Amino acid sequence: MSTSLHNLFASCPKGLEMLLADELKTFGAEGVQETVAGVSFEGSLEVAYRSCLWSRLASRVLLRLTEINSQTKEDLYDGVKSIEWDDHLDSQSSFRVDFSGKTPDINHTRFGSQVVKDAIVDQLRDEHGWRPNVSASNPDLRVNVHARGKTAFVAIDLSGQSLHQRGYRLEAGEAPLKENLAAALLIRSGWPELAKEGKPLIDPMCGAGTLLIEGAMIAADIAPGLSRARFGFDRWMGHVPKVWLTVLEEAKERRTAGLAAVTSQIIGFEGLGSVAHRAKGNLQRMGLGKLVSVEQQELKDFVVDQELPAGLILCNPPYGERLGDEASLVYLYKHLGEKLKAQCPGWEAGIFTGSPKLAKNLGMGPKKNYALFNGAIPCKLFLYDLREREEREATIERKQLQPVENREVTFVSEGATMFANRLRKNLKTIGKWARRAEIECYRLYDADMPEYSLAIDVYRDWVHVQEYAAPKTIDEEKAKERLLEALTVIPEALGIPEKKVIFKRRERQSGSSQYTRQGEEGRMLEVNEGGCRLLVNLHDYLDTGLFLDHRQMRMRIQKEAKGKRFLNLFCYTATASVHAAMGGASSSTSVDLSNTYLGWGKKNLALNGLSEVRHRMERADCMQWLERDDSEYDLIFIDPPTFSNSKKFDGVFDVQRSHKRIIELAMRRLSADGTIYFSNNYRKFVLDEKLEELFDVKEISSQTIDKDFQRRNNIHRSWQIMHRG
Repeated sequence: MSTSLHNLFASCPKGLEMLLADELKTFGAEGVQETVAGVSFEGSLEVAYRSCLWSRLASRVLLRLTEINSQTKEDLYDGVKSIEWDDHLDSQSSFRVDFSGKTPDINHTRFGSQVVKDAIVDQLRDEHGWRPNVSASNPDLRVNVHARGKTAFVAIDLSGQSLHQRGYRLEAGEAPLKENLAAALLIRSGWPELAKEGKPLIDPMCGAGTLLIEGAMIAADIAPGLSRARFGFDRWMGHVPKVWLTVLEEAKERRTAGLAAVTSQIIGFEGLGSVAHRAKGNLQRMGLGKLVSVEQQELKDFVVDQELPAGLILCNPPYGERLGDEASLVYLYKHLGEKLKAQCPGWEAGIFTGSPKLAKNLGMGPKKNYALFNGAIPCKLFLYDLREREEREATIERKQLQPVENREVTFVSEGATMFANRLRKNLKTIGKWARRAEIECYRLYDADMPEYSLAIDVYRDWVHVQEYAAPKTIDEEKAKERLLEALTVIPEALGIPEKKVIFKRRERQSGSSQYTRQGEEGRMLEVNEGGCRLLVNLHDYLDTGLFLDHRQMRMRIQKEAKGKRFLNLFCYTATASVHAAMGGASSSTSVDLSNTYLGWGKKNLALNGLSEVRHRMERADCMQWLERDDSEYDLIFIDPPTFSNSKKFDGVFDVQRSHKRIIELAMRRLSADGTIYFSNNYRKFVLDEKLEELFDVKEISSQTIDKDFQRRNNIHRSWQIMHRG
């Protein structure tokens, strides 16, 4: 049986078929034919064993028994039952069925598996009077059936568990790279040839070390299946142990010789200590702890020993599946490209990513790229030749001949260049106005170009970027591409470090989502507005703690507050209260439901030396608080959310439906010659006409929109409300 040819099939991730076909030929495979996600071939049992043990690329190796008619479930049952299953199972054996595909009347794989299982059990019971056991988790034999319409292929799975599971990775990090895909990346990058020459391999973001381990096994001629506990053929009735032991002993001898012959240095760097520790554990399990070194080191500290000969840099940097994740990685890729160009002149590099658009930020032109799949995610491997340092420095020197402030910024696409130059133009005009007015925080850009639908705000020397969600009519991929272009452009166009650009995505808000925590950094930045010291947080929340469009309203309150009792409803971080207090208000009361923002407001007050005795904070539902409060106020500011269904509210707050009631309640608390300023950001808002009959109401929206918001002058609407007479 060991010398006769068998009909075999090896499956693999999509995109690896050609590499797998070439690999199988080195094992002695004949009649090799590529198909989607696999390769058909013929070979002896020795070739089948060698494929299971040595294939770095295959997921499974199947020994095909027959093709049967699967027109109906009865045809499938009869075809499977016609196979002599006592050639593969005995009375003590257990088995499981892996069914894939569809037949004309079987759409569910579980039902297909049941039909096949019944046929096997019934055949053995009818022929021999015994039935094998079924084991889903640890069977002696896996039967593989793939249905393709009216034909089903029945096979024995010689692999057992998927061959990518080498046995060294007990734990994986987030989004782990499968071992056979890692091996494919190394082969595509030319590592087998470089390893023979003794060249080094470095992964600057190695994670759990999969690329390093696969690279070491290639360099040391170690069979990837050598550490596996078992294969699918171990307890198969057709197994020939003598043939297997010959293949196995040869692999052990090659491993010993290969380890002794390796001259390549293989090095990994990982920023997280826990992940670096995991990588070292994986290396120890494979006996590669002395061959491969892993150091805990952030990408920003990445340095290559200049005594090393030029070799291969290969890494799988993170890429986001959601748009916000992807956008946050723009600068990581840019930094990675800069590090590679600075540290690895003359080296070859391979970058594997699920976001080819992010790879543009590496700042390097690839010599080749290969389309591959990481599970269901379409990815690309980009290969680069890193230029020698002298050539690169000459290019930089030529670029620096013009002063930065006088040089036109040019980027990859015409749109990106136009966007960059718009930012520079705005910085000259709006930035100049802001400096003259001593304004530290202002809106620099507000979707000036519809294709780049962003709001860009300056907070001293930081830039806060929010993307407006694109309409459904805009192609998602195009929107993503423009966003990544914009984030690439911003630091150079504005002359700021990338680390000082903070990106967030603004969706249409509902409930308390604007208050949802985005991060846990807790870093506060102190800014100055009209002589008031205020704290903003650019990292952790969608909003920063300071609504820039209400700057003029806060300044108005500050001018009018002297000697007055001030009430701030829906106070957020109490910035208006700080302005009132700094303007000389005799007292202030700030009401909000959020403990987080009230605490933030207290910090703002304390930063300005204001006492909580005169400037108190109240945690309450503003409507309920007004109904029970009996104090009188001279100046009231009401800036409610558009909508909230927060659990802290009793019911739902809707500004259109609720504003009349809350204004009426506030007017009861307003002194005879007092003023209410009411504002909100709901674009379709209509003030209730009955309020104008009851009170002296004047819309002042145009007076509360400052220069930096005049492009979007409907960003909020404001009214001054007083008692009649």
